[in-house]
Amino acid sequence: MSRIGRKPINIPAGVEVTINEGNEVTVKGPKGELNQVMLKDITMKQEENTIILERKNENAKAMHGTMNALIQNMIIGVTKGYEKGLEILGVGYKFNVQGQKLTINAGYSHPVVMDIPAELTVEQVSNTEITVKGIDKVLVGEFAANVRKIRKPEPYKGKGIRYQDEHIIRKVGKKAA
Repeated sequence: MSRIGRKPINIPAGVEVTINEGNEVTVKGPKGELNQVMLKDITMKQEENTIILERKNENAKAMHGTMNALIQNMIIGVTKGYEKGLEILGVGYKFNVQGQKLTINAGYSHPVVMDIPAELTVEQVSNTEITVKGIDKVLVGEFAANVRKIRKPEPYKGKGIRYQDEHIIRKVGKKAA
């Protein structure tokens, strides 16, 4: 049984957590504001600087820990924010950020152009490295995964787009007979 749902969530200074009508949780902080709809079987109690989630019945048992983690991620997002680093390996492979457009040259006959969502910022560290930053953990991870999907790293030479901390397990090529 998971005990994540019972963990109290600490609210740091400068962060305001409220429940609106329709069972929607709003978290406001120095970096912005995030919203999440709570399940109807889970209630939230706020005591001073802590939040405790409780479930009304056993049907909500599976989502109890998930709702706790989502609120915790929202609080971290509006205070510190999230970032994901991506790097590209290969001859002639490169990133180019211009405004809200990301152009990727990844060995295809044409460059791939992606629109950057308004909630995110993409910083170009070098021609082969970018950093995706934002306050919503899901949006940052989803955009980084979509960029990586353009050219996944291959196991023989390691060419492709990978996360900054990702380790690619390499395979041995053919051996001469």
